[in-house]
Amino acid sequence: MDALEAITLAEATDWAIRHVTAEQRFTAADLCQWHKQWLGAVYEWAGEYRQVNISKGGFPFAMSPQIPRLMQEFERDVLTRHTPCAFDDHEKVLEALAITHCELVLIHPFREGNGRVSRLLSTLMALQAGLPLLNFGVIKGKQREAYFAAVQAGMGRNYKPMWEIFRRVVQASN
Repeated sequence: MDALEAITLAEATDWAIRHVTAEQRFTAADLCQWHKQWLGAVYEWAGEYRQVNISKGGFPFAMSPQIPRLMQEFERDVLTRHTPCAFDDHEKVLEALAITHCELVLIHPFREGNGRVSRLLSTLMALQAGLPLLNFGVIKGKQREAYFAAVQAGMGRNYKPMWEIFRRVVQASN
């Protein structure tokens, strides 16, 4: 299953890159479309918000009945503010990547693949900002622990740890 998901993610990423414009403001519907494009041949529920509560390592994500409202707020308050990601200031780009990534991962709208969809969103935003494809390979080992801590810091609207992770990701991508 992992191999199939990896292959279909590469195909969906390629599809999204071809279909997204530099001027595009992303929406919650876009995220659902990308998720369905990626996992639609694997799971019948692909592209739909999850109907079950989930947690990872004892960390609970948003309760499933709240997801439609949270995604509506995410679109209104986060995506509208940070996309298109065409900021002249590199630090503003890193801030936009950190905030959108944290907030989407914390909502965890899908049953499967939330981190990968969040990374796809970040990659598409980076391309809008004129950055290269992002290399998330730097998030492994102790950096993976720092990543999870940065996501949790986002619960308190402290995005600085994720900002620093994106700084390393962008540096590794050049």
